[in-house]
Amino acid sequence: MLDKKKIKEKLEVERDILLEELRDMGKLNTDTGEWEATPEELATPETDQNDMADRFEDFEARSSMIKTLEPRLNSILKALKGLNRDSFGKCEVCKKEIEMTRLEANPAARTCKEHLEN
Repeated sequence: MLDKKKIKEKLEVERDILLEELRDMGKLNTDTGEWEATPEELATPETDQNDMADRFEDFEARSSMIKTLEPRLNSILKALKGLNRDSFGKCEVCKKEIEMTRLEANPAARTCKEHLEN
């Protein structure tokens, strides 16, 4: 049986972790609703091209990580929003119940194992 309370707790924990990680790498643009990378703050002023290159590489890594974390956060938020709907825990493709093992591993899952690629 689907334990929505347990699933909600898991979703909230993951949401909080994702938000903390995103805040460490960037900021939320309130105009677009999207996360944007911010450069790491420097303790000393940039002194040469190597420092600038390192800072650029760090910024690119932050941007890449945000592109990975933001969709996961959106998936978690969508799952939390839909948790009380009758359709929660049902595959969006075939409408059958999503396997409990899948929901335990990924409480934001929207498809059953059979339709994992959709």
